[in-house]
Amino acid sequence: METFIVETSARHIHLTAEQVETLFGKGAALTVKKDLSQPGQYACVERLDLVGPKKTISGVSILGPVRKAGQVEISFTDARTLGITAPVRESGDVAGTPGIKLVNPANGAEVELPEGVIVAKRHIHMTPADAARFGVKDKDVVAVKIESEGRTTIFCDTVVRVSDKFALAMHIDTDEANAACAFAGTTGSLVSIDILK
Repeated sequence: METFIVETSARHIHLTAEQVETLFGKGAALTVKKDLSQPGQYACVERLDLVGPKKTISGVSILGPVRKAGQVEISFTDARTLGITAPVRESGDVAGTPGIKLVNPANGAEVELPEGVIVAKRHIHMTPADAARFGVKDKDVVAVKIESEGRTTIFCDTVVRVSDKFALAMHIDTDEANAACAFAGTTGSLVSIDILK
């Protein structure tokens, strides 16, 4: 059975070009720290604090490049820490979601997001060729079996996202990774949901 890499997507922030300038100064641009598995995506040197109604989470990663709208992706554990009720959504689907304050601890600059805080719905990035090989299409919802030491897990409700700009990989958040012991080098495979009946 063909498998694919399962990666943990830890809490992170997406910013617009305008928000980058507000937080880091006029003319500022994000600095690449390391490339990520998805083509053109990268973790940045710059970090911000998330200030919630209850607590603050410091030193949160920013992912580049800049986007059309600001967005914060956290786990349910993070949401409880911050005091926010964040819904499970696909990236970019932020209408009606909670907002949050972003603070640059180096200079005190702030940006208030009116909305944009989500717990990312687990998903698999695929190219069109990958999707054809696995027999799925964009927006299909599938089940994935992750085999790990003592915690083999089947994740249902996994969205397939297809684009020629993607590289094959499944993304889950830190809560999901910890529950399944899905650490570095973990792989998954598509399974029929009939296995659950």
